[in-house]
Amino acid sequence: MGEHLQDPQLKRSIGLWQLVFYGTGTILGAGIFVVIGEVLGEAGRLAPLAYALAAVVAITSALSFAEMAARIPTAGGPIDYLEQAFGVRWLGSGVGWVLIVANTVSAATIVTGFVAYLNSFAAIPDWMATLALVIALGGVAIAGMRESAWLMSVTTLIGLGALLAVLWALRGALLTSPSEILAGLGLGADANGGTERSGPAFGGFGAVFAGAILAVYSFIGFGDMAQTAEEVHDVKRALPRAMMISLAVVFVFYILIAMSLVGTGQIDTIAQASAPLVKAVELSGWPGLPIAIASLFVIVNGSLTQIIAAARLLLDIARDERGAPSIFARINGRTDTPIPATLVITGTVLALALLVPLKSLAELTSFAILIVFVGVNLSLVRVKHESQPDDVPNIPRWIPMLGAGVTSAALVGQLLQFALGGSG
Repeated sequence: MGEHLQDPQLKRSIGLWQLVFYGTGTILGAGIFVVIGEVLGEAGRLAPLAYALAAVVAITSALSFAEMAARIPTAGGPIDYLEQAFGVRWLGSGVGWVLIVANTVSAATIVTGFVAYLNSFAAIPDWMATLALVIALGGVAIAGMRESAWLMSVTTLIGLGALLAVLWALRGALLTSPSEILAGLGLGADANGGTERSGPAFGGFGAVFAGAILAVYSFIGFGDMAQTAEEVHDVKRALPRAMMISLAVVFVFYILIAMSLVGTGQIDTIAQASAPLVKAVELSGWPGLPIAIASLFVIVNGSLTQIIAAARLLLDIARDERGAPSIFARINGRTDTPIPATLVITGTVLALALLVPLKSLAELTSFAILIVFVGVNLSLVRVKHESQPDDVPNIPRWIPMLGAGVTSAALVGQLLQFALGGSG
């Protein structure tokens, strides 16, 4: 037993395509099914441009994560990236605890969102639905990484199928969306009335920026993929590739869905709906219930991956003696998962989801995650200055510098929104 705890290791049990589905489901999470309504509310007809701008923020940081994850393939992810880059132990420890809090609160927030979504068509007491969902997710996380990845492969396929169904239902709107976007820019007539615009609608590029600040949170789930580093076969090749493939798939769907919604010409109605994609499908004369049910499967992905990521971070912090009890460093010999760490994270998620109003805290944790992204970008700049191993991706140095810049700009933008009383 003592020897086992000296150097606890997770088991490498998942490959590239399982990780792609895991990552795609993680990034989709609740983003496209819920957040897109808020993006439409801010950016209006220019919502597809807001998603494109948000993608620039996400992709630059994702490339930095990809190289750092290949250089330092540990379950601690950013904990070890920052410490090894800057040689300051407290910096890595601080980032680790911030991410544990952020992931735990995020998981609880997604659980409450799931319950609210479920109640839109099924009368189940909130406490009962919350308890059942969190226990089920904790059980899957404990059962094993392979089991979690397979479950997420299934739920992600269901979610992608639902998005394809939405695109089919809105195919006419997708074709008319370019003229709506041009009208939003003040460059042409809209598809419905043929009215020329003298200037950009919805505040023009300011609206695009405001929408992008919201849209960027639809992409940041890729950071959670870093915590799987000790459980991936051929990690130095598979993890960077999976990050890029997952982001590419999600980006295509985000842009096409945003264009389809803009093309309906009913942006205000869709933006105000609690389930924007369901509302859009119903407005087009198709039944919304199948989309609502499929949405629940994808939303579950987000909460499961947050629990897994937080448990791996807690494992790493306990293993490296950064302030967590050593019991959290234990890995079960049968499931190859950190059961004590997973149990405490699951219990905390349950308590938060049942007892604490989470909206403001969740906004602050999203802000904290962007700060971590700045740190990861700067870490890559630092380590590339010192060496460039042959067996890891060689990201051009200007990319992490750009990533640090655009992520900092997103932070400043959100601070301005908070200061001005805007949404965030």
